Amino acid sequence: MTDMTSMTRSTPWHLWAVGGISLLWNSYGAYDYTRTNLPDGEAYMASLGMTAAQIATFHDMPTWAVAAWAFGVWGALAGSILLLLRMKLAFQAFVVSLLGLLVSLVYAYGMTDAGAAGGTQGMIMYGVILAACLFFVWYSRMASKSGILR
Repeated sequence: MTDMTSMTRSTPWHLWAVGGISLLWNSYGAYDYTRTNLPDGEAYMASLGMTAAQIATFHDMPTWAVAAWAFGVWGALAGSILLLLRMKLAFQAFVVSLLGLLVSLVYAYGMTDAGAAGGTQGMIMYGVILAACLFFVWYSRMASKSGILR
């Protein structure tokens, strides 16, 4: 039986740091997804500075694109929690998140003008999200291979 003290001692500090940052980062993504999809989602998007054209582009998203976004967001949040629980499934959850993001990027930049509607700011944000997602996939894989995750 493992108590909390022995678990903390055997866990490197960077797991807690990356896990905590990951949880904060991905919790905001879950909050944003939830607020956007609530009945007052349009007002929420407008409060973020989105233009009417950007909001209209969002409303035109097909169901499969919204589903990809959901997999990206909730996969990332699950990965963060699993990482803090030191479970190897964190890697698979982060991979699901990355796949959801990649499908969203293909939709936004390859199939519609949604990427153009987001402008430079949207492109930068997608780049930051992609970089974070790739880092969390890499980190969870490294932690799994080195035995930090069970």
